[in-house]
Amino acid sequence: MISAREALERLQEGNHRFVSGARSSDTLASQKRRSELAAGQEPFAIILGCSDSRVPAEIVFDQGLGDLFVIRVAGNIVASSQIGSVEFAAERFGTRLVVVLGHSQCGAVLATLEELQQPTDNQSRNLRSIVDRVRPSVEALLATELRHDPEALVRDAVRANVRVSARHLRHGSEVLEQLIQRDGLLVVGAEYSLETGVVDFFDGMPKAG
Repeated sequence: MISAREALERLQEGNHRFVSGARSSDTLASQKRRSELAAGQEPFAIILGCSDSRVPAEIVFDQGLGDLFVIRVAGNIVASSQIGSVEFAAERFGTRLVVVLGHSQCGAVLATLEELQQPTDNQSRNLRSIVDRVRPSVEALLATELRHDPEALVRDAVRANVRVSARHLRHGSEVLEQLIQRDGLLVVGAEYSLETGVVDFFDGMPKAG
């Protein structure tokens, strides 16, 4: 299995191809590749991303079958099932990179900000469970000058939510903490731009060299 740093470089290179429109032919699903994967998988990265239809991880990173272990949930939130999924892949497959992938104009973040500013009485308890997960990461922003600038507020809230989710994975699981300390597991946060297609890795990045 490749190292976290190598996996990160592979994702960055794939995103560059996606943005430039030069997608790799290796990502196309062939019968040979399907047959190879029937016997097992070795994904080189775990992606915890948002369910938004505009942010499919395999496409924005230009990867193919068997390359990524993808967990998608509205708002890229972290609850027990998401932590368990990351633990499973990191332990079972030896995958050493975890990326929390948020994106610009995230609907779950927008819904949380709206709920905090104008609470509703009849919100679905299931939707509220998502809002409640996002709330701690964005609530403090409403006490700053950002509340007067909706675009900047959403932009900062998206990144704050990614940071909180990444921190939760790093410190909310004994299994992942041990893998970080002993085996080089790396958890980073990133944001996908709906406007440009670029993925910006901005949280928890390893030092150069």
